[in-house]
Amino acid sequence: MTTVRDLNPERSGDVAALQQLLESAPDYSLRVSGVAPTGSAGRDALTARPEGLPREHKLGIGVWSDDGRQLLGFADVLLGWPEAQTAHIGLLLVHSDSRGLGIGRAVHDAVVHRSSEWGGVERLRLNIVESNATAAAPFWRALGYRPTGATAEYRSGSVTSSTMVWERALSAEKQLREREHSRRSDQAPAHYPALALACTR
Repeated sequence: MTTVRDLNPERSGDVAALQQLLESAPDYSLRVSGVAPTGSAGRDALTARPEGLPREHKLGIGVWSDDGRQLLGFADVLLGWPEAQTAHIGLLLVHSDSRGLGIGRAVHDAVVHRSSEWGGVERLRLNIVESNATAAAPFWRALGYRPTGATAEYRSGSVTSSTMVWERALSAEKQLREREHSRRSDQAPAHYPALALACTR
């Protein structure tokens, strides 16, 4: 059993739990920055946000062990960014000991729930770093995300790469309609350019 609880950057225990989770999965950090997580990575993940975005628009959603002692999965979500109708997932990461147990999907379910509660959000968005694509893209594709075709240059630490924007509808009904449309489009000429994909996992 697991429980869902937001992390608070003012709680030292929450910061430490996220730091431990990040350090359990150095492979992700190495793929997107070229280095292992720094000692401030946990606090940074809980506090960093785009300029002008109010603090209450940033969520740190955690899936915890039933006793609340271990953080098993985490998502960083920006509500109403970059547009009011969008919730942007900046990071979704699962503890290395909990991979393959459905924790990633549980974290995502919590993201969908909280974004629905916010009101006005219609789409979920994320950026996939090309250097992380092999590991992450299948996870996001299985959850209904598709590339929009938008790309941007990416640089972090020693990694120079690119990011691709992926999106899906927030509501299950709309997502099913988009998936059916995508299936029909796959039989026609490719809707999106062929891209080497990457992701936040």
